[in-house]
Amino acid sequence: MVCSSCASEATDPRADKRWRTVLWIALAVNLTMFLGEIVAGIASGSRALQADALDFLGDSANYAISLGVAGMALRWRSRAAVVKGATIFAFGAYVLVTSIVAALGDGVPRAETMGIVGAIALVANGGVALMLYRYRSGDANMRSVWICSRNDAIGNLAVLAAAVGVFGTGSQWPDLAVAMVMATLGLWGGAQILRQASIELRNPADHQVKPQTIPT
Repeated sequence: MVCSSCASEATDPRADKRWRTVLWIALAVNLTMFLGEIVAGIASGSRALQADALDFLGDSANYAISLGVAGMALRWRSRAAVVKGATIFAFGAYVLVTSIVAALGDGVPRAETMGIVGAIALVANGGVALMLYRYRSGDANMRSVWICSRNDAIGNLAVLAAAVGVFGTGSQWPDLAVAMVMATLGLWGGAQILRQASIELRNPADHQVKPQTIPT
């Protein structure tokens, strides 16, 4: 599920080469899954898959910010967070609106596609979570990324449950219910990021974080 914490707000992770390698792998996986899942979601008519793609997009932005601007001044990190928050919020709004519009119709998404893509997404997020597991007790930056990946795996299980519900009932409502919940979380997460970034841009001196030691 979309994270409201921005991984660029704490310590500079670039001191740990292994951490950067993991982030590059995670970024590649999440971007690939975002593109694949959004296409599959639109093709199959599944709003839940489109909402799950939102998670991959949000995480991709999270990892990219960590890799690209973590060592820069807080003002640049906050500006990057604004872009991230606005993107997540806009995509969450898109999924929510299209889900409401779909609820007025009687189309049924393809449960088989939902199940296959949902299972692939679960494997992808599970693999990323395993790579990040060793950093779960690190600083706030590392913990935020680990928690995001763990929560995303839970979101994938929700998509699989929606696929089973669609297959069993022949109705679109299980798909729409999961999509609306995930889209709402995306809106909330994006709004939280935008709020925090705007506060930091107004008062940067109040949000400076002292460097912390990265565990080996």
